[in-house]
Amino acid sequence: MYQGIRIAGFGGQGVVSAGILLAQAGVEDKKNASWLPSYGPEMRGGTANCSVVITDGEVYTPIVSAPDTVIVMNEPSLPKFEPLLKKGGLLILNSSLVNSRPTRKDITVVCVPCNEIAQKVGMDRIANLVALGAFVKVTGAVSLASVADAMKKVYKRAKPEMLELNKKALQAGFDAVK
Repeated sequence: MYQGIRIAGFGGQGVVSAGILLAQAGVEDKKNASWLPSYGPEMRGGTANCSVVITDGEVYTPIVSAPDTVIVMNEPSLPKFEPLLKKGGLLILNSSLVNSRPTRKDITVVCVPCNEIAQKVGMDRIANLVALGAFVKVTGAVSLASVADAMKKVYKRAKPEMLELNKKALQAGFDAVK
């Protein structure tokens, strides 16, 4: 099993945080994983993306130039990252903030209103976890339990109430995919 993932959005949307959480979940599942962040010059509010590799084999490079999955959290990221996606790949689209639709017909598209779901759970800032829940449901690359376990390691200073809210967002994203 090999899964190369790109997560893209605005700085401040938790794109980089989601990536490191996903990589740690891979480790929790006894897989090899890497994570490589990339920021636009503006940081918060600018563009941010990260590459994540989760595999049963060796990680030969942390750079994911032709991802199996792209998670798009904002409008500007769709035209930038859709072309990179492998033929037959998966595009998870935050339909709360992305009004455009992909032009490619050779990929699977899953639209999830991440921000809307996050607000219903209790906080707009956890839309990244909604997206991760959807990713877990569609790909099975890691388990939901491993992402929840990874939160304790990645968000070391998070209060228990915040970890619970994060888990609810993760589950809500998982449940949003039919």
